[in-house]
Amino acid sequence: MPRWIWFVVLGLLAALLFSNVFGGDDNGEEISFRAFVDSAQTNQIEEAEYNNNTGDIKGTMVDGSRFHTTGPVPLSEQVEQDLRNNITTFEFHTPKNSFWVSLLPLLIPVGLIFLIFWWFQRRAQGQMSGIMSIGRSKAKTYTTERPGTTFEDVAGYEGVKKEIVEVVDFLKHPDKFAQIGARIPKGVLLVGPPGTGKTLIARAVAGEAGVPFLSVTGSDFMEMFVGVGASRVRDLFQSARKMGRAIIFIDEIDSIGRKRGAGLGGGHDEREQTLNQMLAEMDGFEATEGIVMMAATNRPDILDPALLRPGRFDRQVVVPLPEADDRLQILNVHVRSKKIAADVDLPMIARGSPGMSGADLANLVNEAALFAVRSDSDQIRMIHFENARDRVLMGQRRESMVMSEEERQITAYHEAGHAVCAAVLPHADPLHKVTIIPRGMALGVTMTLPEEDRHTLRRNYLDDMLVMRMGGRIAEELVFGVSSSGAADDLAGATEFARRMVREWGMSDRIGPMAWRSAGQVFLGDEMMTNREYSDETARVIDEEVAEILRTQENRCREVLSKHRNGLDLVARALLEHETISGEEVGRLVELGAEGPVGDPRDVIGAALSSRSTAGTRGSATTTVASTAELEEPDTPESWSAP
Repeated sequence: MPRWIWFVVLGLLAALLFSNVFGGDDNGEEISFRAFVDSAQTNQIEEAEYNNNTGDIKGTMVDGSRFHTTGPVPLSEQVEQDLRNNITTFEFHTPKNSFWVSLLPLLIPVGLIFLIFWWFQRRAQGQMSGIMSIGRSKAKTYTTERPGTTFEDVAGYEGVKKEIVEVVDFLKHPDKFAQIGARIPKGVLLVGPPGTGKTLIARAVAGEAGVPFLSVTGSDFMEMFVGVGASRVRDLFQSARKMGRAIIFIDEIDSIGRKRGAGLGGGHDEREQTLNQMLAEMDGFEATEGIVMMAATNRPDILDPALLRPGRFDRQVVVPLPEADDRLQILNVHVRSKKIAADVDLPMIARGSPGMSGADLANLVNEAALFAVRSDSDQIRMIHFENARDRVLMGQRRESMVMSEEERQITAYHEAGHAVCAAVLPHADPLHKVTIIPRGMALGVTMTLPEEDRHTLRRNYLDDMLVMRMGGRIAEELVFGVSSSGAADDLAGATEFARRMVREWGMSDRIGPMAWRSAGQVFLGDEMMTNREYSDETARVIDEEVAEILRTQENRCREVLSKHRNGLDLVARALLEHETISGEEVGRLVELGAEGPVGDPRDVIGAALSSRSTAGTRGSATTTVASTAELEEPDTPESWSAP
């Protein structure tokens, strides 16, 4: 029943129960009992009525006016006799309660019992319906917004759109494919890193084709009850068949599509039964039915081979990280509803953000808008994008952190070592910015900016990147004679690079043209079922080659910084004075130091940093080298020796 009916019933009951209160008649003027008796003795009262329960008296005067008063209960015999003799009509009555008032004590407990039983019944029905519907699919069906999401809403990715346009044509014109006997792929697997817009692309396919879109995640099939996942798969495909032409989209399919029999656990768990049912359902419908399966994952290597064979997910569409042109289109989409100032150079931001996904770019624009609000600006300016880039790449600036002078000096030379190597090495990425302002977990950051997106890494580039990563540690050893813990992240990254050069990229003469997969295992217990691909002797050779590469590049770094010692000192002094300097300023300081001994370092630094308008206006960096050194003994700037 509608909820308003209950309010109507309650209102009627209240009106019936309290009608005597809300609908009482007019009793006239109130007088005292003494005045009532005096008026009766002078024959001024025509009629009166006495209530035996309450003593209330109401009546009518000879002149027609009404009155009421209250007398004692009961009346004395003398007063009663006088009133009977002097009033023409004087009556006594005992009022009885109404039927509803008499019934009220019985209705209240009965009503409470009825409400309790009704509440228990509703709760039991809800639990029963929940149990009975546990095997139903949890897919969300989008039909009203089919025209709202199209390929125009997907910025960039023209190659991906061309690759799946056949699916759209099939859903729009299935007869054209049926006449010639062509079969459209039953399943399309979207593969790509997180944040690249795989779900948006799948929804755009449904919007272009104008068909319902059933969206479900892989975890929605899993439940604590046995057989629920398989039941939900069956219900999902039945719902799609009822719609005729439709797209079934399963996000994060790797949660239920992992390889069967891999790792510990056996082959009869709930996840594998769900996968088996999905494989059977995909075999059970024909391509001409108008149902297309789409799925998204960023871990295609762990999917079961049965999912990827022809007749199931037989077409894989790679959705990679966006290129420079794609990033520009994505930025244009995200700034549509923002107030952008004229000085914002979106092409420069796009060129300077390699490696960023669509989600990263959306976050970058939002962070810039937040910086604009904090600065009370009515528009988002280029400086806000710069601050947002630093916030995203390097972390939040730690304003409350206080560093001792010795820590600042060591951090400055550490970052200067990175910066000088990046400035003088021919194959390293161009230096963008270097700072000793603490951000995130780092005490200082050196940022480089690739000139273009890199898809292959050459040996000379990798060697120079290793030298740059060694720059902070070697600079500390050259200047202070000891190293610190600030090079921990640098050494970890350099070791990882060197190990991949030897194990995967064939850049070792002793190992030769051989490659092995990464040592990380996807499944618990997977290493128990697979043998190691190389012997202990080969493992020893790999370790020796990794150490040889790192030692060689460490020696190169020491030679570079020893050669440019004057430039290293100038860059470190500039960092201590200004905290942040650009890559162009580092280059000028290194050139001045290469010319020979300088006079007053402050004059040289001031001349090199005289035009700072270009600092901090280039795109964002992709290579970041951070220092996390922490020391104890402070020092003062006056004790530093001039380079």
